[in-house]
Amino acid sequence: MTFYQHWRNVPGSVWRWPDFSPAEIACRGTGRLLVNENALDRLQALRTVLGRPMIVNSAYRSLEHNARVGGAPKSQHVQGAAFDISMANHDPADFIAAARRTGFRGIGTYPRSNFVHIDIGPTRSWGAPFPPRVSRFAADRPPTREQLAESRTMKGGGTAGVATIGAAGIEVLQDSLAEAQGSVQALVPYLDTFRWLFIALALAGIALTIHARLDDWRRGQR
Repeated sequence: MTFYQHWRNVPGSVWRWPDFSPAEIACRGTGRLLVNENALDRLQALRTVLGRPMIVNSAYRSLEHNARVGGAPKSQHVQGAAFDISMANHDPADFIAAARRTGFRGIGTYPRSNFVHIDIGPTRSWGAPFPPRVSRFAADRPPTREQLAESRTMKGGGTAGVATIGAAGIEVLQDSLAEAQGSVQALVPYLDTFRWLFIALALAGIALTIHARLDDWRRGQR
């Protein structure tokens, strides 16, 4: 095991767990990091078996941070040998079975907080069972850019299109009415107002489309 005063001090050349970063494994309270190679090897193996990302809520804890959060004095977290993993994108039963296969012996379930504790300490288990889920896995969601594009961007583009057609239609109607009988000539002065109303609506739709596209791009960079 190797200790670092801060996770930023870990040389990139010695970090061999590609699906995790030192920041994810470091103490949340102090930034310190104890690299437990055995535990991290098993964590990487579990990630490979599951084939999907793992959200690490807590990994290594310094003694003072462990006491601050109410952890057990001899918690496996202070040895860098434990990980609390969110079940936001995993089925708990499948996750626990895979964790046992990859060498994790300590299993703690926390359904109210929606995470599972795994460690390489003595064989034991605790906690309440997770309630049955309708789906074995969280439903796949389209990327944020696609969701936004299907909502605001498309609506904005549609509004601009309808308004543009409306403005053009008013202009054609104005020309037609100008040549019509005198009985309808009184309507002509009002058509300019309607045309500008449609043009304003078109500009608003275009502005909404541009804003949505820029917002999608910004979110995609996060």
